[in-house]
Amino acid sequence: MTPRAALIASLALATLTLAPLHAQPGSSPADEISAAAKATPGGDIPAKFKYPTEQNDYVKREVLIPMRDGTKLYTVIVFPKGLTNAPIVLTRTPYNAKKRATRQESPHILSVLPTADEPFVKAGYIRVYQDIRGKYGSQGDYIITRPVKGPLNPTDVDHVTDAWDTIEWLVNKANLPESNGKVGMIGSSYEGFTVVMALLNPHPALKVAVPESPMIDGWMGDDWFHYGAFRLTNIRWIGSQTGFKGEGKGPETGIYDNYEEFRRIGGANEWAKTSGFDKLPAWQKMLDHTAYDSFWRGQALDKLLAANPSNVPTLWEQGLWDQEDMYGAIHSWETLKARGKTGNNFLVMGPWRHSQINREGRSLGPLEWNGDTAAQFREEMVMPLFNQYLKDGPPANLPSAAIYNTGENHWDRFASWPLACETGCAAPLKPIYLSAKGALSFDKGAVGGDSYVSDPAKPVPHLPRPVNFNDGRWGDWLVSDQRHADGRADVMTYQTDVLTAPVRVSGVPMADIFAKSTGTDGDFVVKLIDVYPDEVADDPKMGGYQLAISLDIFRGRYRDSFEHPTAIPANKVQRYRFRLPAVNHVFQPGHRIMVQVQSSLFPLYDRNPQTFVPNIFLAKKEDYKAATVTLERGGDAASAVWLPVVPAQ
Repeated sequence: MTPRAALIASLALATLTLAPLHAQPGSSPADEISAAAKATPGGDIPAKFKYPTEQNDYVKREVLIPMRDGTKLYTVIVFPKGLTNAPIVLTRTPYNAKKRATRQESPHILSVLPTADEPFVKAGYIRVYQDIRGKYGSQGDYIITRPVKGPLNPTDVDHVTDAWDTIEWLVNKANLPESNGKVGMIGSSYEGFTVVMALLNPHPALKVAVPESPMIDGWMGDDWFHYGAFRLTNIRWIGSQTGFKGEGKGPETGIYDNYEEFRRIGGANEWAKTSGFDKLPAWQKMLDHTAYDSFWRGQALDKLLAANPSNVPTLWEQGLWDQEDMYGAIHSWETLKARGKTGNNFLVMGPWRHSQINREGRSLGPLEWNGDTAAQFREEMVMPLFNQYLKDGPPANLPSAAIYNTGENHWDRFASWPLACETGCAAPLKPIYLSAKGALSFDKGAVGGDSYVSDPAKPVPHLPRPVNFNDGRWGDWLVSDQRHADGRADVMTYQTDVLTAPVRVSGVPMADIFAKSTGTDGDFVVKLIDVYPDEVADDPKMGGYQLAISLDIFRGRYRDSFEHPTAIPANKVQRYRFRLPAVNHVFQPGHRIMVQVQSSLFPLYDRNPQTFVPNIFLAKKEDYKAATVTLERGGDAASAVWLPVVPAQ
């Protein structure tokens, strides 16, 4: 038999052998197909299917917790199997509770919950994440940073009541018999905002709170504006957050360089129109409230805390280089301190970008720290405080303020802070003056002025171009080398001689700029910079590095009133005095102190047209005009930065 014939014969034999397994007397192939289909009603995907969970070392429950108005909020509860009499850690989020509670699928709780939750897992806590109303799995209407009940919120519910109702449900033994009836809240950014909201009328079971980089005042310095200058990145966030109940994303314009994108499209509202976001109610609110009116003042949580100071022990966290929410934590801490809340009111400022405390904290950009500072915060500060108030543990013994020393690379712990300030501190602020020929000195120099042309057509970028907010530089742009701006004709640079002794600053610097402009509006960006030596032996790439340790922007129209903007009188000297972010730093011998002043920081902040218009969002192309700005030096109009200088240790 040939090979081909053998193959045909074997196939025929196989067919004869298999046929009796399927065939029934008197049936046809069509009958057999029909019978097979009927054997699995609904197809191969059953109505319900779950992986076995017997091997898991944890329990996960997904529940809908009813609020006082009947709205139900989706909540994920996770805890180790066999846990009893355990405290609860609650986070309320707009960022998908199911996703937030699941780092990865695993039978082990340490792998399931996020990195920041590992200390809670090891200490035997119940971890709870909840979608705020209107987002993801929760019912109800979503409003960005929903205001408290009152003039800005005519309903009977807000984040204060939702937190109360949630805690009331959680500590009910009928709902969560594993708990000991004590709750702590923690969360970063928006989640920090919901923690602070809960503090305005805390449930009796809320025993401790840790707001991390919380959104406190969206106009003064958190997220939306900085002293009136609008952060363009937030248009995209508004759209993705309010255009969809679940996860959303910003539109694509086909322009990689966001610098070119925003410059080409025009003002903020023009970009909103291009993306379709101008149809969103949240954007209309921004458009209608560009000044610090009652809309913003009524939502400022530091002001609400002043009126309703909490007795709940609270640990306020803020990154020294937080590129999103630099303002809120320290101002809230200061507010409660001023109301006499010192024994239960703590501040931690670490060498971090926004929300880095939830991740690893060994470095930021090119800077390397003394160990994992974020883990140190979680394990040495948060956990002792939680254990003290939720598990009757030993006193946490936290200082009033723990602030990382970014010049000497270690933590400083203060019984009282700041060390220097305008009034009420051991030392006053000390001015360092802009001087002739680009000098910077603690001695006031001769009267004079330095001029530059600020052109909205060529704004100063906040990073070297191309600038793309998704290129990986967003998180650490504040520690980027400022040499990319130094040397531009529209950036004025002043620096000291090489230091022969350390200069220690610990507190809040104040920018104090006297300037005149040919325009009728304008912005001022002030940067306090540590200039490294030309050669750094153990890290050559840091030779000459210009590290901004504090910087911010101020919109000139608000120099007299944040609520009522006015045009800048052309060619007349005006004073622009504003607070810069806090510092705890040592300028080392061999370094220099530098101050840079400019009038744009784009595309992070919108361009000022430098022609006064009622609403900059609606400025037309012809409104954008170049202006000559002159910084005044010496005499009664001596531009300076007032530094919290204290003796070196």
